[in-house]
Amino acid sequence: MDKKFQFFNYLHFFLLLSSSCFSLVAFSWIPSTENKNYEGSSDLVNLEYHMGPVLSSPIKLYVIWYGHWNPSHQATIRDFLNSFSSSSSSSYGPHPSVADWWRTVRLYTDQTGQNISTISLSGEFFDFKYSQGKYLSRLSMQYVIKNAVRSYHESIPLNYRNGVYLVLTSYDVQVQDFCRAVCGFHYFTFPSILGVTVPYAWVGYSGKQCPGFCAYPFAWPKNSGKPPPNTRNGGNNLMGAPNGDPGVDGMISVIAHELAEVSSNPLVNAWYAGDNPISPTEIADLCLGVYGTGAGGGYVGQVYKDSWGNGFNLHGVKGRKFLVQWVWNPLRRRCFGPNAMD
Repeated sequence: MDKKFQFFNYLHFFLLLSSSCFSLVAFSWIPSTENKNYEGSSDLVNLEYHMGPVLSSPIKLYVIWYGHWNPSHQATIRDFLNSFSSSSSSSYGPHPSVADWWRTVRLYTDQTGQNISTISLSGEFFDFKYSQGKYLSRLSMQYVIKNAVRSYHESIPLNYRNGVYLVLTSYDVQVQDFCRAVCGFHYFTFPSILGVTVPYAWVGYSGKQCPGFCAYPFAWPKNSGKPPPNTRNGGNNLMGAPNGDPGVDGMISVIAHELAEVSSNPLVNAWYAGDNPISPTEIADLCLGVYGTGAGGGYVGQVYKDSWGNGFNLHGVKGRKFLVQWVWNPLRRRCFGPNAMD
């Protein structure tokens, strides 16, 4: 992985721009109910490889729980993250599984032909004292990571070889642009702050602050009228959250989105559409609002329903069910998920 993270040809350029473009780069997840339906449409997208690294060594994921967290919410998210890998194939859960979904992400390669690797939850840190306060800028997110790896109390390792850091903020933490422009983002740390460059992502819990913006399709924006039909036969009822909390279930889809993009574009110089690394359109951005076959125009597509009528498209460990947006499949040249009907 050392060779994969040789970024010096790019680092000087990015550090020069960091003060001006950090608020723009990797605006990775902005929900929309008016997306064009890219499913099956290869002519609309020019996804290109820009010669940078992908995460091709087994990915060690380290989660930083920032703030005050409901233990049941943590358990749901932890089960989702553990669903990416397990000791046996039967542990992934029935098809389609979260691990099946990750196989689409693994189709992406670097210039040596190495594919994105497996991902496993490898450590957790609990920053319940709000080490950087209750308002976080994009830059201060890196200090959250610095605190987690240098804490005197149960710190997580600073793994610059194959580590990815996921900062999850609780209901009472405000983050720059959260609920206004983004629900999550990814980037990489600056050596001037952490000493090394490692990829990381952030996702916020939206259940209190903006469920209508970041927990779609389990919530709907206020004063926006009725939601669009979300079942094959029409209807205007909100889709039920499969794990009982719109904020957590919506957050899980954003987490999946960010993990897909930080793996395929960790230094913002690998896989994205267009020629502008300051505002890249990445492999999950191309499929916003697409969860099943036929999605588009606010319709999430054909998904499954549990016994309570809640929507899902993936199975996880411990009998969990999740609704996760699709990502762009580079071979099929369209949005794709393992619950696809074609």
